[in-house]
Amino acid sequence: MTSDAELIGRSLAGDGEAFMEVISRHEGAVGAYLARRAGREAAEDLLGDVWVAAFESRRTYDRSYAQARPWLYGVALNRLRHYWRSRPAEDLVPDVTSLANGWDPWPAVDARVDTHAVLRAALARLRSPEREVLTLVAWEDLTVADAARVLAMPAGTARRLLHQARMALRDAPEVAELLTDLNSVKESQ
Repeated sequence: MTSDAELIGRSLAGDGEAFMEVISRHEGAVGAYLARRAGREAAEDLLGDVWVAAFESRRTYDRSYAQARPWLYGVALNRLRHYWRSRPAEDLVPDVTSLANGWDPWPAVDARVDTHAVLRAALARLRSPEREVLTLVAWEDLTVADAARVLAMPAGTARRLLHQARMALRDAPEVAELLTDLNSVKESQ
């Protein structure tokens, strides 16, 4: 199989279909990354912006890396930052008024919502670089070295930030309580 680096090289040499192959390989992963960060509706628009920006900046791609996914996540992160800066603050808060009407009262659903709220709050308290490295490694399944490439930092710095993020989450009292509760439920089953 042709590497992403080779396809980008062929694209630069005038092969119009080569960059389309890069897009088709990574569209699902980059789209999911954007949806987790900005919501599904915004992700659709952002994804097109990512491909345009990646195409326009493909000369800057370091072809010593066969896999382009970390580079594409970096392009996506830059588009997200631009999106967040351009939005009024009130637009960044989701509309939760419709939740009350169709809310499911089952305890399992409540527990799941509580779990998500605890984890989101704990993640929000992390410093931005720690959160970025952690989410790239945990949610996007990148290696620490690839996360470092996305964030344009040395791999050692990314490893340190990931360690700090994990320690901060482990030491957060509400996360520890959540883990204790989950272990209790698991043991009782």
